[in-house]
Amino acid sequence: MKTQSIGKSPLAASRLSYGCMRVAGTWDPASYTPDLERLGFKAILAAYEAGYTLFDHADIYGRGLCESLHGKVLKEHPALKRQTVTVSKCGIRWQGDPSPAATHRWDFSYEHIVWSCEQSLKRLGLEALDLYLLHRPDYLADPADIAKAFGQLKQQGKVKEFGVSNFRPAMLTAVQSACPMPLVVNQVEISPARLDCFTDGTLDQCLADKITPMAYAPLGGGRLGDGAHAPQDASASHWQNLLDVLDDVASDHGVSRTVVNLAWLLRHPSGIIPVVGTVQPDRIKDAAKADDLVLSREEWYRILLAARGEGLP
Repeated sequence: MKTQSIGKSPLAASRLSYGCMRVAGTWDPASYTPDLERLGFKAILAAYEAGYTLFDHADIYGRGLCESLHGKVLKEHPALKRQTVTVSKCGIRWQGDPSPAATHRWDFSYEHIVWSCEQSLKRLGLEALDLYLLHRPDYLADPADIAKAFGQLKQQGKVKEFGVSNFRPAMLTAVQSACPMPLVVNQVEISPARLDCFTDGTLDQCLADKITPMAYAPLGGGRLGDGAHAPQDASASHWQNLLDVLDDVASDHGVSRTVVNLAWLLRHPSGIIPVVGTVQPDRIKDAAKADDLVLSREEWYRILLAARGEGLP
């Protein structure tokens, strides 16, 4: 798989990221089994074999199980560390953490950012994260507090580069104004089923400031994937038309609908990196084919118009 630079950083990684949110097979540690672990091992190794080098984690995925599983893979196959650019995220806290009365919330306090990073490093068995992201915007976030945490983690060699996730352009600008290091990634939801980033300034900011967008749910949470069908509701006609257009373009190129969806994102000049989240090895391998497909401008706009459900102004 071809590589690309990440933001203004010296990091370079595959143009597709492997998203590890589902590799543990459960969000309940009590239901985690050796069989689920074997399936997760198989999925992660399939991603390496298919050429993925950018692996996306978060401290909450599987309540830490996903990072721990990847850590076991790297311990068993230490040579893979040289092929791995590791991303993790922090800032979402579960209900009951740290006391029974605590509510579900977001937390970008200096203390929580530093502590969460250290826990992720332990689970992954790494000395440093290549890229550390703030997961969802904390309404009480203080950019100076974030800058203090990032500065300490950078100075201690625990994180190489930093970014954000789900940030509005104005919030990203506020945090960047306090941080001496560049924020090199904004991970947001982008797909033909979620077009907000094309119109709300997110991708414009990425282009202007050389920030790499990472696109989670690039298949619309599975709604645009191979085998998906239009919902039986008022949007059925619009949705079916989008699926038909994707299938037509896929047929023209002899690839799957999944590959067309991912290639549609890769076509954008901001350097969108889709986060592929399937745990099925054959689909992990198939998705990698998007790296070789370049859609024409006409094909790209045909998909956009079908996704919008209306013409352009």
